[in-house]
Amino acid sequence: MPMLSSRGFIAYLVSAFSCAVLSALFLTNHIHHDDNKPITLLASRVSETLKVWPDLEPSWRLVLATVIGFLGSACGTVGGVGGGGIFVPMLNLLLGFDTKSAAALSKCMIMGASASSVWYNVRVPHPTKEVPILDYDLALLFQPMLMLGITVGVALSVVFPYWLITVLIIILFIGTSSRSFFKGIEMWREETIFKREKTKQRATLVDSHGEDKTVRIDTKYEPLIPKEEKSTIQILCLNLRWKRILVLIVVWVAFLLVQVIKNDVEACSPWYWVLFGLQFPIALLVFGYEAVKLYKEHKRRMSTRNLECICEASIEWTAMNLAFCSLCGIVGGIVGGLLGSGGGFVLGPLLLEIGVIPQVASATATFVMMFSSSLSVVEFYLLKRFPIPYALYLTSVSVLAGFWGQFFVRRLIACLGRASIIVFILSGVIFASALTMGVVGIENSIQMINNHEFMGFLGFCSSQ
Repeated sequence: MPMLSSRGFIAYLVSAFSCAVLSALFLTNHIHHDDNKPITLLASRVSETLKVWPDLEPSWRLVLATVIGFLGSACGTVGGVGGGGIFVPMLNLLLGFDTKSAAALSKCMIMGASASSVWYNVRVPHPTKEVPILDYDLALLFQPMLMLGITVGVALSVVFPYWLITVLIIILFIGTSSRSFFKGIEMWREETIFKREKTKQRATLVDSHGEDKTVRIDTKYEPLIPKEEKSTIQILCLNLRWKRILVLIVVWVAFLLVQVIKNDVEACSPWYWVLFGLQFPIALLVFGYEAVKLYKEHKRRMSTRNLECICEASIEWTAMNLAFCSLCGIVGGIVGGLLGSGGGFVLGPLLLEIGVIPQVASATATFVMMFSSSLSVVEFYLLKRFPIPYALYLTSVSVLAGFWGQFFVRRLIACLGRASIIVFILSGVIFASALTMGVVGIENSIQMINNHEFMGFLGFCSSQ
C-alpha cells in the first residue's frame, strides 16, 4: 500500500513537471516580439552573475534574519527537509545577497543544522526496536542516486528559464506539503484511536473475587517515546555503524573530486563529459550493492516465512520496487538540484510515503542531507561563492537551531505521545517555502517581463 501511494504521488510530479516543460517549449516557439523575431520566455542570468555581499554588522535586518534562520533551521531539520526554501528568499530579500550567494549560504545553514541534528539523533535510541535510529539501508539506497540527481539538476538549472523553475517550485512544494499534511492527519487519527483503546484496556477490572487486574497492551504504536534504559555511550555505539558510514563518506569524496576536477575543465569538452559520466558508475555501484543485498535478504525471509522488515520501509524489496526507489532518488536529486533545495523536500516526504515512522524518517533524511549539503558547501567554498564571516555566523546559528529543535520536539513527542507532530512540521516548512519562493519567483518573473529581458531556455554548453 505505501508503495502504491508513492507511485501515485510520483506520477503526479512527473506529469505536472512534464506539462510545465512542454508548455514552456510551446510558448517558446509561438511568442514573438514586434519585430517578428522569435523569443524564448524568461530568465536573464545577468543579475545572477553580479556578486553582492553586504557587510556583517549589527542591524535590525541581521537580528530578524537570525530569528528566521534559527526557526527555519530548527523546523527544517526536525521535518527532514533542511529549510532552503526559506533561507534563500530571506538572504536575498532581507540581507540583500545576490541569488547565487544566497543559495550558497543556504547550503551552509542546511549543513550546520543537519550536522547538529545528526549528532543529537545518534544519541537517541530507536523508538520501537533495538536498532539504530538512522536507517543505513535506506541511506545507502538513496544517497548515491540523490547525489547523482543533484549534479544533473544543478547542470540543468542554468538551462531552465527562471519562470519555469518558479512554476516547478509551486508544483512540487504544494504537492508534497499537502500530501504530508494529509499523512499527518491520518497518523493523528491512528494515534487518537490507539490512545483511546489504550485507556480503555488499561482500566482496572474487578473480577468475581474483587481483585484488581490491569490489562496492558503492546502494539507497534505504543513506544513512540524514546526509551532511556541505556546509557548515552551505549546508544551512541548502537547508532554508529562505521563500515556503512565509511561507504557513504567514500561516495561523498568521489563525487566531490569529480566536481572539483570538472570545474577546472572546459565546458562540453571531451574530458568534461568523461568526468560527468563518471558519476553514474559511482552511484550505480553503491546503489546496486545495497539493492542486491536487500533483494537477497527479502528472498531469504520470504522462503523462511519471516515477515520481519529488513529496514524501516514497510515495502517488499522486489526488483520492481528497488528500481522504483532508484528512480525516486534520481528524480528527487534532479528536482533538488534544479530548485536549489538539496533534495530534502522530496526525500523526507518519500520516506514517510514508503512506511518509515516519522522519527526515523526525519533522522535518516537529515543524515543523507548532511552529505549532499556539505558537498555543495565545499564546492561553493572552492569557487569562492560566499563570504566566510557570514557563512560562519549563519552556520553557528543553524548548528544551535538544529540541536535545540530536535531536543524540543522530542520532548514534545514524549509529552503528547504523538509522532505525527514531525509530519505536521515537515508539511508546514514545505508550505512556507512554497509561499516564500513562489511569491519571490513570481515577482522577479514579472519584473523581467516588464524589462523585456531574455526569457527562455539557454544553451547547455554556453551556460556552464
